[in-house]
Amino acid sequence: MAHKQIAPTKSNLRRVKEYLNIALEGYELLEQKREILVMELMQKVEQVKMLEKELNQRIDSAYPCLKRMLVAVGRERADILSRNIRYNYELTEKRVHVAGMMLLGLDIKFPKLELKYSPANSFAECDETVLEFFEVVKILTELAAVRTIVWRLAREVRKTQRRVNALEKVVIPVEKETRNFIESALEEAERDAFFTNKLLKKRGAQAK
Repeated sequence: MAHKQIAPTKSNLRRVKEYLNIALEGYELLEQKREILVMELMQKVEQVKMLEKELNQRIDSAYPCLKRMLVAVGRERADILSRNIRYNYELTEKRVHVAGMMLLGLDIKFPKLELKYSPANSFAECDETVLEFFEVVKILTELAAVRTIVWRLAREVRKTQRRVNALEKVVIPVEKETRNFIESALEEAERDAFFTNKLLKKRGAQAK
């Protein structure tokens, strides 16, 4: 790796060493941050897997209820009943504290579960289906909230990894090469000065 094209002076050597120390400290901090982010990301990914498993189980329970309802009341009647069912979910962005950072997540306010049709005009299968799919929607919204954090954590991991790579593969090697170059140049200059002074002293002694 090539060094910086700067004059090999003591003041430049001091500046290079200071910058190298800052880069090394920054590398260690970013590496720690990356490890924390990766651990937090893996935990959230596991949470997503658990929610997906729970969702699949709930779907396996909900769709048979839907089929039984369609058999009991018929498709046309089920369509009429479904038109009266409306639930308002309030979704807003919120700041979530994760791994020492504030990330934007989702805040979901669930509505109160109510049967929106007259019991006299429905069947038990209708109630069961509404309850099942209400739970499906709850899990879906929770899953969406966790996935939002996962995506943003993954983005932070990529950004941190790029910075770590830049310090490790470019900045730190260049600063080390520059430090070594200046130190070698100064040592060589000191040797030249030493031998020059020695030669001058020898000539002065001979002249006397």
